[in-house]
Amino acid sequence: MDDFIMAEDSELWDMICDGSFVLIKAAGEGTRTVPKTRKEYHDVDRKTIKKNFKANKILVCGIGPDEYNRVSACESAKEIWKTLKTAHEGTTQVKQFKIDMLTKYELFKMKEDESIQDMHTHFTSIINELHSHGEVIPTNKLVQKILNVLPGS
Repeated sequence: MDDFIMAEDSELWDMICDGSFVLIKAAGEGTRTVPKTRKEYHDVDRKTIKKNFKANKILVCGIGPDEYNRVSACESAKEIWKTLKTAHEGTTQVKQFKIDMLTKYELFKMKEDESIQDMHTHFTSIINELHSHGEVIPTNKLVQKILNVLPGS
């Protein structure tokens, strides 16, 4: 995605990496700052806001519903990008979660008192969790796993 955005407009990429959605001004004496009101926006401010909206649009149009739910509350392109990076590259906790889910997948077995429907529901939830964290297992491996965990009867 990086190349697409950079080809679109390098200023958009700057907005994603460095941009601040809140436009600020100095308040009185000293180093205190406060957000600007809409009436205080200048042409440069409006251009910055427009760039942020355009970068947001590009990022949001390139993701699926699961990722959209993750970023829907984000206000800036920078915040959307950071959220997506964390979800896909991961923090230590996300990486540990992926390892745990892969372990659940590898050790998955059908319980003796479990129906095939219940087993399939349980298996699907593990696969969906893995998929939402960027871990895609090929369909042939999923089918093979299901066939291996079914009882002989």
